[in-house]
Amino acid sequence: MDKHDSDYAITRDTLYGTTPEPTYAGIASFMRRKYTKDLAGVDVAVTGIPLDTATTNRPGARFGPRAVRNASTMIAWERPYGMSFDPFDKLAVADVGDCYFDFGRPGNVPDEIEAYAWSIINEGPGLLTLGGDHFVSYPLLKAHARKFGAPLSLLHFDAHSDTWSDEDDRIDHGTMFYWAAKYGVVDPSSSVQIGLRTRNPDTMGFNVVDAPQVHERGIDAVIAEARRHLGDKPVYLTFDIDCLDPSYAPGTGTPVCGGLTSHQAMSILRGLEGINVVGMDIVEVAPAYDVGDITALAAAHLAMEMLYLYACRPGRE
Repeated sequence: MDKHDSDYAITRDTLYGTTPEPTYAGIASFMRRKYTKDLAGVDVAVTGIPLDTATTNRPGARFGPRAVRNASTMIAWERPYGMSFDPFDKLAVADVGDCYFDFGRPGNVPDEIEAYAWSIINEGPGLLTLGGDHFVSYPLLKAHARKFGAPLSLLHFDAHSDTWSDEDDRIDHGTMFYWAAKYGVVDPSSSVQIGLRTRNPDTMGFNVVDAPQVHERGIDAVIAEARRHLGDKPVYLTFDIDCLDPSYAPGTGTPVCGGLTSHQAMSILRGLEGINVVGMDIVEVAPAYDVGDITALAAAHLAMEMLYLYACRPGRE
């Protein structure tokens, strides 16, 4: 590549490496990765699922994937500070665009998302998904459990448990982990929920490190507890951006005060290097409520931490 080229989303001739491009110009693929539907040689496919019809408060997360891609251009010129290597030197990463579904037939959407995810991971690449509301994690989990075996362990960052009981399998971003546990898609006993700060008396057996515990016990203690529960099991990592305090992430549908700082969240993820991550998503960015793109920027940084974890997982050199 000529260092004076631009629009690396389409002109990039390799899936590896970090190449600077003006942050304010060019096509906004995620982190300037090649925009392609071709999965040949791809280690991780980045995709968007622009769904927000499962929200219970403010809609707008359908615009999240676009916002995160745009914000990522501000940090795509070098590897994130403190990483021991550039994830793009070890991982061939491509932006494969967004999942298509027919919004006019909402009952079909979960199956469409699951089939789309399966069509990617069944070809070999890992999947990093940009949401969309948090319901998208449920069909994504089902696709990953089909590939890696059920139950998976869930590493879940959120202000909410998303395990509120339900009787009719509704499409709701507050009930999907209830069903994931009930149907054996995830194992609550080897899963960890971090940052919760809304009341749900029934934990369903999930190991919870709520936001006050994170603040009081510190980052290292949270990392140690998460490692103890996750062990070497296949882990699906999901991060609802409302895990962060609204001062760090105002652009979301259900903000809750008292949350994690971006530093705490990034440090916890960095400290979990070596866990067996098999799939990952960052969800609930709603740019209409954002201020100066800080929520989308935080999501882009967190997505890079996820790629770093994926590059460090067991079995990779």
